[in-house]
Amino acid sequence: MKNLPHKTIERLSQYRRALLICLESGKTHIYSHEIAKIQHITAVQVRRDLMLIGYTGTLRKGYNVKELIDLIGEIIDSDEGIHVAIIGMGNLGRALINYFSGKRTQLSIVAGFDINPDKIGNTMSGVPCFGLDDLDRLIQTLDIKIGIMTVPADFAVEVADRLVRAGVKGILNYTPKPVNVPKGVYLEEYDMITSLEKVAFYVKMHNDEE
Repeated sequence: MKNLPHKTIERLSQYRRALLICLESGKTHIYSHEIAKIQHITAVQVRRDLMLIGYTGTLRKGYNVKELIDLIGEIIDSDEGIHVAIIGMGNLGRALINYFSGKRTQLSIVAGFDINPDKIGNTMSGVPCFGLDDLDRLIQTLDIKIGIMTVPADFAVEVADRLVRAGVKGILNYTPKPVNVPKGVYLEEYDMITSLEKVAFYVKMHNDEE
């Protein structure tokens, strides 16, 4: 499973999210074309992804929803769980904590960090906020493996370097500033401006065709 393409891992997470909603509504089986419709992709892509993880359905019923959820969990989730920290407890950082709360038992946001003295020492949605000076120590003490960066762009490189030195193994960068990490640290960068511009481009193309 280590050789699964990054895009496949991303889609598996999206499949599980959709399947959990289906399970809550009482649906026990689902076909590839139904998953494809929810995710706005092709049924061929769904079948290809699920074949890569060794799961096949039946012609009569399709895929067992609960079995598929459990299998994706075995592939993506860590048995012992993984601790996550958010660096930057502004509006975006707090929104991520609120959104994430209770959604994944194997991923726990255990700490937030900020330089604002009005935030340090407070608890936000059950997550304590610490000063940035405590980052290195608490990364080790709390066994934090993933850092989510929601700091201003000017601080992105410095914070990423500190996270790497402290021992995190994964960074999710929500800042518009690209950062570099050494081999052995996985980096995912999400630039909301780029995503919005991508949507705007397709809106523009649609308007030009009318």
